[in-house]
Amino acid sequence: MEKYIQPFIDVCKNVFKEFVGAELKEDRPYFAETNTINEWDISAVIGLTGEARGAVVISMKKELAMRLTAILTGSSHTQLDTEVVDAIGEIVNIIAGNAKKGLEESFRLVISLPTIVEGKEHSIKWPNSQARIICIPFTIFDDSVFTLSIAIEAVKGGL
Repeated sequence: MEKYIQPFIDVCKNVFKEFVGAELKEDRPYFAETNTINEWDISAVIGLTGEARGAVVISMKKELAMRLTAILTGSSHTQLDTEVVDAIGEIVNIIAGNAKKGLEESFRLVISLPTIVEGKEHSIKWPNSQARIICIPFTIFDDSVFTLSIAIEAVKGGL
């Protein structure tokens, strides 16, 4: 499982360093329950299909989402407006797209467009109740935390 998760960790660190100018510190990955309710205010979801299926989700509090958007766009935000939603969707899109390249030795994958979930303490309903969801907590700016969640399973027959 580690060989599938490491590309996401590496890509996430690179994306935040390159686009946001911030270093990330990852914490120990853990398996999440499929219907866990979290403290997040916004999540961006990208689906994976092809020779494997699953999803990549980045989740965070609204304050961090607004701070990241301000860095990326140069304009401040006081709510989860369209620009914030677009920015968080683009971050997960870049992460999933680059991680896909790192996984191509194992799987041919197609990624979906990002879907955004908003709402205090929302949960992500994963399509497969048997999915093993790996959550990787990251600390950014020394005081903010976000989580990258990944669920991937091989598909017989592939594309």
